[in-house]
Amino acid sequence: MLAPPSTATPPFRGRIGCDTRSGYYAAPHRYRLHLSLTCPYCLQIAVTHSLLGLGDVLPVTLLPSVPDGPDGSHAALRPLYEASAHQHPGPAAAPVLSDGWTGRIVSTHTPDIVRDLAHQFGGCGPELQPCGTEAESDAIGRLCEEGINEAAQRAGQPGIDDTARDSALMALFGALDALEQRLAFQDHVLGSELTTADVQVWVTVLQLDTVHRRHLDATAVDRIAGHPRLWAYARRLTSLPAFGSHLDLDGIDRRHDAHCQGLESAGAAVQIVDWAAAYVPEEAATAGEQPG
Repeated sequence: MLAPPSTATPPFRGRIGCDTRSGYYAAPHRYRLHLSLTCPYCLQIAVTHSLLGLGDVLPVTLLPSVPDGPDGSHAALRPLYEASAHQHPGPAAAPVLSDGWTGRIVSTHTPDIVRDLAHQFGGCGPELQPCGTEAESDAIGRLCEEGINEAAQRAGQPGIDDTARDSALMALFGALDALEQRLAFQDHVLGSELTTADVQVWVTVLQLDTVHRRHLDATAVDRIAGHPRLWAYARRLTSLPAFGSHLDLDGIDRRHDAHCQGLESAGAAVQIVDWAAAYVPEEAATAGEQPG
């Protein structure tokens, strides 16, 4: 089974400050993002970057869908890693926020990068991290990582005993139930407005349906699919260009197939969302309009 990107403390944790005394401070065209859209952490950053409209301020370099190193490395990132830490021992993995002025890596830590995009570069965009929502947003992040990603990963491991599998599935179903309840009376997970918490939830359920589902049995997938508000919400977000335009479904398949060490189960045949149909590019929609 495809192992998720490591959640251990990453090697680079620089932050973008709000003034010149901080060293790394927000300046147009100074920084660059290096992202592979098949990586869920990169995808979070890419969607946030698009929602904030930062294309002209902070450029993005897109990396191949499948890392070219067995440890998840991208050869294109190795010079940056070597310039930032002599004889860097770990993988040259994405995501990376680099500083063009020094030629070094600022950060590889997704939560920090997302916060800095929202707070230091997002002045003209939507308020994706409203003041006072930090604790609730962090709780959603833990729910996604521990309650969905890690639980689904454990439940689909080959050779796992029934007790451990059932425990993992109960944690997964509980996390999905919590999100379903949140969406019963509000449009987004923190309320009426779209936030970075929604971005993380969307990426998480996308990963659940396109990757983790393949290693679960049909009964478990049927139970996962039984959250109609959550999956309708996922389709609704996918229809937005900032989300749907970043989908690389073929690339996700290739990345999974390249690194998967698990066994496919019956759930692989039970797709929950038709992600490709959920997003219609604007030019395609315009071309399909009939003249009046």
